[in-house]
Amino acid sequence: MEHVITVEHVSKSFGQVQAVQDISFSVQKGEIFGIIGPNGAGKTTTLEMLEGISKPTQGNIDVLGLNPSKHLRELNKRIGVQFQSTAIQKKMQVKEALNLFSSFYETPTQKNYLIEILGLDEKMDARFEDLSGGWQQRVTLALATLHKPELLFLDEPSMGLDPHARREMWSLIRLLREQGSTIVMTTHYMEEAEKLCDRVAMIYHGQLKALNTPEALLQQIAGQSLVVESDKLVYDDLLALSGVVRVEQEGERYTLFSDNRQQTAYHLFHYCQDNEIPLSDFKFEKGSLDDLFIHYLEKGQ
Repeated sequence: MEHVITVEHVSKSFGQVQAVQDISFSVQKGEIFGIIGPNGAGKTTTLEMLEGISKPTQGNIDVLGLNPSKHLRELNKRIGVQFQSTAIQKKMQVKEALNLFSSFYETPTQKNYLIEILGLDEKMDARFEDLSGGWQQRVTLALATLHKPELLFLDEPSMGLDPHARREMWSLIRLLREQGSTIVMTTHYMEEAEKLCDRVAMIYHGQLKALNTPEALLQQIAGQSLVVESDKLVYDDLLALSGVVRVEQEGERYTLFSDNRQQTAYHLFHYCQDNEIPLSDFKFEKGSLDDLFIHYLEKGQ
């Protein structure tokens, strides 16, 4: 598999603050690669180094065969970037923004194609400030992809969008990948990473904590959970069951996170039988990347 990005032992410091600490990973051509983690984890700093905006304190970065810090002008012709906040004049009309950004490129852009697939026809005369968050994101996505970039960087692409607009954005991102772009995106929405990404890298306190497909990470780290409900259950007893790593309680409903759900279920039923505890509900639930989030938050690493 061809790699379009290679990151080797990269660190980034701002004075005494080490924002990124010795991370290494690669991105394969044609994939949607997610960089996930809580706010302040180092996601945006990592993205800015890949884009050539920021220079690493140490380590090596290769993007499309180029060093972003040394070959930024050449790299900019081949990548697209959608920032969390793209600087567009509030009074500027959509058509004015598209025409202005198109004029930056020496070769013809795919402006008309993007207007069609992003549904911007009806918004061409609208001012940027009058657009909803979802439509503003569509416009900035169009501006980032006018030149048919080989590699597209998206920094929190659905930040602040309502659920409907967020799912529309996901569809557009998938479409761009189908059109041939490799996509690297940051997000702190775990559902977004699960739905979109082929692989994800989780960064926490500037360190790379996990790197794999969402499914593999859930199996290896987040694991599976058991949901049980009864007014007779005791929190500490459940936490002491074999295989249980964490218990969450909501009233009479308990979620048991286990590294061996079959073993935990076996001991749970024995515990309930020995203590004559009737269960009003029991089921297995698949873990989520939110569980992975909590896993590292609770470990405090």
